[in-house]
Amino acid sequence: MSDARTEALSEAMNVLGAHIEAQRPDCVLSWQVNHGELTVNVPLSSLHAFVEFLDTDRDCRFSTLIDITAVDYPGRDARFDLVYHFLSMYQNQRIRVKTEVREDEMVPSITDLHPSAGWYEREVFDMFGILFSGHPDLRRILTDYGFRGHPLRKDFPTTGYTEVRYDEAEKRVVYEPVNLTQEYRQFDFMSPWEGAKYILPGDEKQESAK
Repeated sequence: MSDARTEALSEAMNVLGAHIEAQRPDCVLSWQVNHGELTVNVPLSSLHAFVEFLDTDRDCRFSTLIDITAVDYPGRDARFDLVYHFLSMYQNQRIRVKTEVREDEMVPSITDLHPSAGWYEREVFDMFGILFSGHPDLRRILTDYGFRGHPLRKDFPTTGYTEVRYDEAEKRVVYEPVNLTQEYRQFDFMSPWEGAKYILPGDEKQESAK
């Protein structure tokens, strides 16, 4: 994208950000434009009303939900950033909406405003464990039934908690605790890369040739 086009896009996003803040100062905590993209931060209590405003305001008309995702910050009191992406096909603009969520908080579902949010909210619940109040069918969507934990949390172990295999004797899929067959990292002290001080097999030939 050319510099002139990026500058024009950033200017349009700044105008939009100022309009949104002026119309809904009760919902907007802050907003910023970076690389031509507008991000608006809102409190969780105002999330549903703000999403409805974005859809109905004639200067916004963000009627298409693109995605919902989250970011985990385990060290924060409000552990998660919940992130929504919307598109206005009428204005040819995009917007990112962010809200902070504590681990013990429930997020109001926006399925009544955007039915497509049903699957996105299920994915966020499955991957991060964030609960959505008012969702018509909040259950896992990517992991299997009985899966333990939420894989995109920073404290989820890379090995997981269970492994799945097909048991020929029982003729069914079985779940078992993860059992590593070796240590996570096994040092090979016969490798010269580990700084071994002894002669490796074959090195004596080089010494005898001198």
